[in-house]
Amino acid sequence: ELVSTLAARRQRIESGEDVVVGVNRFDTTEPSPLQADAAGAIERLDPGAEAAAREAVAAWRASRDDGAVRAALDELRDAAKTDVNLMPATITCAKAGVTTGEWAGVLRETFGEYRAPTGIAAAAGSGDTKSLSRVRERVRATEKEMGARLRLLVGKPGLDGHSNGAEQVALRARDAGFEVVYQGIRLTPAEIVAAAVQEGVHLVGLSVLSGSHLGVVPAVVDGLRAAGVGDVPVIAGGIIPPADAAALREAGVAAVFTPKDFRMDEIMDEIVSLIRTANGLPD
Repeated sequence: ELVSTLAARRQRIESGEDVVVGVNRFDTTEPSPLQADAAGAIERLDPGAEAAAREAVAAWRASRDDGAVRAALDELRDAAKTDVNLMPATITCAKAGVTTGEWAGVLRETFGEYRAPTGIAAAAGSGDTKSLSRVRERVRATEKEMGARLRLLVGKPGLDGHSNGAEQVALRARDAGFEVVYQGIRLTPAEIVAAAVQEGVHLVGLSVLSGSHLGVVPAVVDGLRAAGVGDVPVIAGGIIPPADAAALREAGVAAVFTPKDFRMDEIMDEIVSLIRTANGLPD
């Protein structure tokens, strides 16, 4: 329901029915003095933070009683296979120094990992506008020339839980005629690469709103190259300042989209162009 509601609102914004100042009305402006230092106005992740966290976990593991840890995890594993209260076994794990990751890993062995429905399949369509019809025609023509259905993977790497943008891109791509692969939020770059290879996609689109774009996006690009599919274009969208967008392009990203690129059909049209170029077809 949320995906369909937001899709309907986006259609009203694109048509001008809903006015959003600075987006589809009164969009001329001057540079903000609050963002004179564009790079400094955007919060970025400290590359050393992850290394420091890993070192701290390694030091913690080295200082604990491994025998007590194994026994506590075995107790938790046995309890998870029954209907008993897991709290006593969990407390034993905490006292033994079991990490949250180790605790969760044991529970995944028994219960698996839940992934919420994305809401894309059941969402209402985007309607039929002139610009969308044009994109559909280009998709069909490209599929005929390539002899294959156009497949687009929309990925949400890292711990970013802001899924609305990715879901709207996936929904509009579906309505434009693409076969869309969208597995939800909180995926690792390796999982995204594996899905791209398995599904044989023609383009990978990454939505990153956590500020980690300089880390996770190049990781996907490098992963695709290592998997032998480096010719698959990668695009990125998010709160990405110009300097970071340039760095991503230098790393091999084909295109970068930011909130100013709110017209979804134009994004779909550019995606078709990128796929055609990557496959040696005239645009």
